[in-house]
Amino acid sequence: MAPRRESRERALGLCYEREVRSISTAELFDSLPADPDSYAMELVRGVETHGAELDGLLREYSEHWAVERMPALDRAVLRLGCFELTHEPDVPTAVVISEAVELAKQYSTENSGRFVNGLLARIAEQVRMG
Repeated sequence: MAPRRESRERALGLCYEREVRSISTAELFDSLPADPDSYAMELVRGVETHGAELDGLLREYSEHWAVERMPALDRAVLRLGCFELTHEPDVPTAVVISEAVELAKQYSTENSGRFVNGLLARIAEQVRMG
């Protein structure tokens, strides 16, 4: 079993690829030479299944940012983080946010880490504490 950090990193790449190619998760998985680990698959499926809910949260809590105008990698990181916050209660809030920030810093823009941190923290206050 892959560590969750690796699963999140793999899920990020898959979510990004799914969006860029405009294909379903099933089509994406069918096109892969091997299945990703089970947690990565769970994350990607969850982001697709709950996409409208996740984008609604991002829209509600992002200040002056349309989800469609966010960099694609930021969108993918944020959707993964939102999914874990809303549908993976066993994963501690600090872990979700920290892992998302690290992925954003590693793969997206210079300011993405701060942006992801602030937005997921606001969402976590509502979905985890509220």
